[in-house]
Amino acid sequence: MKIIAIDSSGLVATVALASEDTVIAEYTVNYKKTHSQTLLPMLDEIKKMTELDLGSVDAIAVAAGPGSFTGLRIGSATAKGLALALEKPIIEVPTVDALAMNLWGISDVICPIMDARRSQVYTGFYEFDKDGSLKVLRSQFAEDMGEVAGMLNVIGRPVVFLGDGVPVSKEIIAERLKVPYRFAPAHMNRQRAGALAVLAARYYAEGKTVSAAEHKPEYLRVSQAERESGRRV
Repeated sequence: MKIIAIDSSGLVATVALASEDTVIAEYTVNYKKTHSQTLLPMLDEIKKMTELDLGSVDAIAVAAGPGSFTGLRIGSATAKGLALALEKPIIEVPTVDALAMNLWGISDVICPIMDARRSQVYTGFYEFDKDGSLKVLRSQFAEDMGEVAGMLNVIGRPVVFLGDGVPVSKEIIAERLKVPYRFAPAHMNRQRAGALAVLAARYYAEGKTVSAAEHKPEYLRVSQAERESGRRV
């Protein structure tokens, strides 16, 4: 089995090629370029470097949201285009779940946080079972970081944070959180298509795929343009 994984949900653009138990190639860029400039060249470079026959790919995995509205649309369009051209299914992986996979084996509660603007974050609560499988304690949601800290206080266990929401949330975390906490190091604290691919492989084995026509991003909340349009009605 081979999976191409794509994540452009946040500031990072990341693409990977993976088999059942191996990340064959991963290309990640966290720099000042739009994802529309980076994703296809990254995919092409992986294809060339691994001498990949695209016809041998079994599915296209994509970070399905939440995240940047523009980034999600670019990733979704890229995944749809590949899936249509190759006649392959799409594996939709929740963005925050894929972020949590970065910290495989951690015993603390895992709390990925993505900056959602307007004083909110996209987040979720996770842990790993003894068999190494990711367990969702609370599925991804959008909320004020202060409220998130309160929820974690109720859980009452040590927490590890990661994601691009960490820099803008550190002050609130320090003020509101009453349980021990720490932050993931730089090589583990952003989106990684390799982690997304590992989770996607489990979904694929469970038959959790959709067609290109069925796929659409999960935004969790309406865009600014839609909010402004609603105010004018």
